Order: sequence, then C-alpha cells, then structure tokens
Amino acid sequence: MLLQNRVNKKELKKLIQEENTKRITVSFYRYVIIDNPQELRDNLFVQWNSLNILGRIYIASEGINAQMCVPEDNWDAFKKKLSADSRFSDMPFKIAVEDNSKSFYKLTIKVRPKIVADGLEDSSFDVTNVGNHLTAREFNDAMENPDTIVVDMRNHYESEVGRFTGALCPDADTFREELPIVLEELKDKKNQKIIMYCTGGVRCEKASSYLKHHGFKDVNQLHGGIIDYVRQIKAESLPSKFIGKNFVFDERVGERITDDVIAQCHQCGASCDTHVNCANDDCHLLFIQCEKCTEKMKGCCTPECVHIASLPDDEQRKLRKGRKKEDCLSVYKSRLRPNLKDILAKG
Repeated sequence: MLLQNRVNKKELKKLIQEENTKRITVSFYRYVIIDNPQELRDNLFVQWNSLNILGRIYIASEGINAQMCVPEDNWDAFKKKLSADSRFSDMPFKIAVEDNSKSFYKLTIKVRPKIVADGLEDSSFDVTNVGNHLTAREFNDAMENPDTIVVDMRNHYESEVGRFTGALCPDADTFREELPIVLEELKDKKNQKIIMYCTGGVRCEKASSYLKHHGFKDVNQLHGGIIDYVRQIKAESLPSKFIGKNFVFDERVGERITDDVIAQCHQCGASCDTHVNCANDDCHLLFIQCEKCTEKMKGCCTPECVHIASLPDDEQRKLRKGRKKEDCLSVYKSRLRPNLKDILAKG
C-alpha cells in the first residue's frame, strides 16, 4: 500500500469542497517518548486513511502534534483506536470553535526531529519542568492583576488578528525566533507572574520549561490554549478576554472568537482580518487582504505577482527556475507588512 497521497492538490481541494461528509476538526499533542517514529507514522497512516481522516500530523521521538478532521461517523472508532495505544490514552482533544468540515483536504503524516521547531537543545534543560496549567477562569483572574505579564507565544501574523488584551506579542515570524525575543523582553521580570498562551498549548509546554530553566519563578500557561479557552468560557458563561480571530493552520485560516476586527489590510489599511495566500502559486505568501484589494490585485501580494499569475502555466514554470520565495518575502517586509508594535500601540 502506498503510504502517502499522490493526487493533485487542486483535485483534492475540489473533492473536499464537493463532499457532504460532516467532519470534526480537532487538534491534540503529547510529549511522550516514541522509540520508532517512522513505524508509528506508517501504522497511523494506514489506520487513519482507512477511517477517511484528513489532516497534518508531525511525529518525532519526543511525541506527536496533530491537527485533523475526522468524519463524525468515524469519531468513536478514531478515539478508540488512538486510546488503545497506552502512549496516547486519555488524550485531551481540542475541538474547533468554527468548523465547516473543510479544514483539510488530504492526510499528511511526517516524521520530524521535533513536533514543534524551536531551535533548542533539549538536553540542556529539563523539558518536563513546565509551568502551572491554568483554566480559563484562572487565566482571566490572573489577568486582573496589573502586575501579571501576559505573553503570546505565537507568530506575528497570529497575534495581529487576535490576542488577549494587554498581551506582550513578539514581532517574530517563527517560534524559533520568538523564544530569545521573549527571554530578552522579560529579563528583568523574573520574579513577576508570567502567564502565556498559544493556539492549543503545545508551544507553551516548551516555552514555559525554557523560562523556568532561565530562572523565572512564577510561570503559568493556558491549559488547552485559545481553542479550549473558548470552550470553557462558553460552558461557564465567562467573559472573553481574547479579542478578534484565532489563527489556525488549516484551510479555514481563522476562527472568529469575538466580533472585534483588530487588524488592517496590508495593502490599503482598511479594517480587515482576512488572511489569504498570494494567488501566484510560486509565491503563496500569507498576508491580510480586504475584498477591494483582492479584486484590484487579483488575490496577489504585489504587482510582480499579479503579472506572473496572469501568465500561462508554462511561462510561470520558466520564471520559477530563477525566482525564490524569499524575493516576495523581502518585498512583503519592506512594503506590506505592518510593524506589530505600531499595531499594538493603536490598540
């Protein structure tokens, strides 16, 4: 059996848009020792493919990090099979806040050195010595104290569209970049109460142990991340201290948490929090674009990409030989991407 998907991306997207299957979008992770990640990867691909599960899953010797959509009819079978493996028993699932059953269009399971790329040498500190896990109520209560420092452990494009009020939001492209920035920002605050959050909790697991290793005394993290925070506040009728959208790494791109639109179109500055990928397939840059600019720029990030996207496919392929995605990223940072500190300063 072929243990990967070979169908064209456009065909897969068309199929998922046309299917009527009701799916549950779920994410979960666990840090646990896995002796043979490749063997587990292959076994899970066979198992989940047979259940018509789609998603993006990373497996490493340190654990598993998964985002997937499971057919409702196969949900119980999926949970039963997963919990049969003692390494994954009693797994806490984070169910999507908004779900159109179209979050993924194929099943991808990859073996990686780590389940989250952090650039850290784990042997240099105790990765199991993590921060205190806070419920939504406890997180809200901690935010009431003016001396509490709230830290967003996500990337700039995530916090730009949604964040907890008053949070420190590092202007970083990756989690790897963010860790040293946070350490520098908080270097004189090691005795203050730190509460951190991310999408589902996995980045905070590593970040909290990293801060404790560097001498921070009172480190805390939001249990289950933003996704489970929303579930808890709804269940307990608590106020949401998170405003805007929760960015998610699937076809939905974002989940609306509150009606607040706190971001702006990167091209005209209009109020907007819709992330798109540049229509030039060779670029595919992620940025915020309003409807007017989408029409004007034909879904592209720059005039250069508008031109390339308008060419016949064979002409585009010729241009790709000498063009790098970094070229678009450079233009984006110099002409499009807003400075996150300026955005936060505006409220």
